Amino acid sequence: MAESAAMQRFERRDAANPWFAKFRYSTIEGLGYEKGIVRRDPSCIIDVDGLYFVWYTRGAHPCLPVGHERATETLPAMPWDLTDVWYATSDDGHTWVEQGPAVERGPAGSYDERSIFTPDVLAHEGRYYLVYQVTQAPTYRSTPESIALAWADSPHGPWTKTPAPVVEPDPSGEVDVRAHPLQHRVQGTFDSLRVHDPALLFREGRYWLYFKGEGIGHSNMESKWGVAIADEPLGPYVKSPLNPITNSGHEVMVWNFDGGVGALLTRCGPEKNTIQYAADGINFELKATIIDPPQAAGALRGTDSRDSEPLAGLSWGLCHVATYSAHYVLQGRDPLGLLAIDEAWDFIIRWERHDAAPGWV
Repeated sequence: MAESAAMQRFERRDAANPWFAKFRYSTIEGLGYEKGIVRRDPSCIIDVDGLYFVWYTRGAHPCLPVGHERATETLPAMPWDLTDVWYATSDDGHTWVEQGPAVERGPAGSYDERSIFTPDVLAHEGRYYLVYQVTQAPTYRSTPESIALAWADSPHGPWTKTPAPVVEPDPSGEVDVRAHPLQHRVQGTFDSLRVHDPALLFREGRYWLYFKGEGIGHSNMESKWGVAIADEPLGPYVKSPLNPITNSGHEVMVWNFDGGVGALLTRCGPEKNTIQYAADGINFELKATIIDPPQAAGALRGTDSRDSEPLAGLSWGLCHVATYSAHYVLQGRDPLGLLAIDEAWDFIIRWERHDAAPGWV
């Protein structure tokens, strides 16, 4: 029987695909909306002796972001400008207690003097590792950004910073730091301007640091991911020669599964809003197309997801609501009360999968 092109490539219904996911959202206590406070970019969540821990970007600002042209030592250019990494704890994942700063900006002239933000955490062999973005001052539209690391023997700290960033932008390309990256003199690679949104996994006896790249001469909405690998947690980290390892994706969300790596790609590129898998951690293949995924998601980390179902590493977690999060107002409904917010201060909410529920939302 003749078939259309669409039916010839049809493989299976979403309900029969173990990689397919639907999500629902709810507000939480302790990290929610607050005027004058930015809370965003939550890390993955770890369970330490029955207590959940999360790290996130936090800033106390006198006003909403003013843009790079008007930014000063006290006025933020963007929501993630002039921020530090804080942490919070919870007994149930719904009510959180803010515990205070974990890693703060360094003194003038240091590699992290302007901002520390977008953290992720790895708990491994009794030690805790935070990876995060850093910037120096002053901040301009094309100021480079790097990835740094801090470690501690307790999730409460104290944290010891590495003396220098562990992953830096590629040295290719040329642009005036005050100009837009597309106003380049020489185009660079996909990660020649910024490396950010890091996520750290331990697999095959090595440390795999996944990151998003932003390049000189590239739109920030064309972001792709790379990976850098080290034998020791503090480095040195060596970028894969196959980078970029995705053609899409904004904030990085990855998890271990069956010896490989699962990934949630959102917002940017031709394969945005997909779940993918790489058996070798590098060569990703598309497994499912999804709608309404969490933005800047951090998921509950299991002790080992290798022998469980594909989305065990994507069960529930936290994400942020930002000024461009209109997709949380679903089909005219506003379950989170976003339309009542008169000033766009970023805040954190909870997400969870509800694959078994009927319908889309």
